[in-house]
Amino acid sequence: MLSTEALKIPQPEYALGSILVVEDEDTIRETIGLALEEEGYDVLLAEDGYSALSIAHRSIPIDLIVLDIMLPYINGLDFCRMLRHEGNNVPVIMLSAKGSESDRIVGLEVGADDYLTKPFGMGELVARCRALMRRCRFDTQLQGNILRFGDIIMYPHECRVLVRGEEINLSPKEFRILELFMGHPRRVWSREQLLEKIWGTDFVGDSKTVDVHIRWLREKLESDPSEPKYLLTVRGFGYRLG
Repeated sequence: MLSTEALKIPQPEYALGSILVVEDEDTIRETIGLALEEEGYDVLLAEDGYSALSIAHRSIPIDLIVLDIMLPYINGLDFCRMLRHEGNNVPVIMLSAKGSESDRIVGLEVGADDYLTKPFGMGELVARCRALMRRCRFDTQLQGNILRFGDIIMYPHECRVLVRGEEINLSPKEFRILELFMGHPRRVWSREQLLEKIWGTDFVGDSKTVDVHIRWLREKLESDPSEPKYLLTVRGFGYRLG
């Protein structure tokens, strides 16, 4: 069950959701993983901050993260800050042996949604996971699946985009490209993939069409389009958000 990076525990088709457990102590990580697996969750395990960040940057959907604070390489507080800075709003339950009010406040202020002090009962952790996932899914339904990344806020059902608090006008193609990027932050998309997703498989034209639309998007999203911080070029591969 243990791995230097991560392990995906096989799950039945009825898995209730995907949970990433980030804990450097083998016994605790293994115990949490098995308890969540038995409840029907799809479980990913990571033993340090680098491994967890690598998993978070993949296209694997993660519904919740159980995150220890004391981790090798990247601690839990910095890991959570990075997620929120990237616009990743996945719910986080933070675990720590420090239970003072000030410690809990710090954890919540960096972006954690819940804070559980060690030692804790496994039943309580599972219950908190279940409650947090249920609440976040309900909030998402109420918000109409609002997408956020840095200073960009997208309301897909309203076809509206705010950048630094101001609404911008996008063409239908520009909107669909940005929606695809914001739905998969940090994933690299090739020109061919973007053409297929946005223009369709029957599109007849040059892949430079993608470059033109990316340039137009940068002019509307970036403070300095010549030095973009959102729509980045990955040389030899394509484009990604952030």
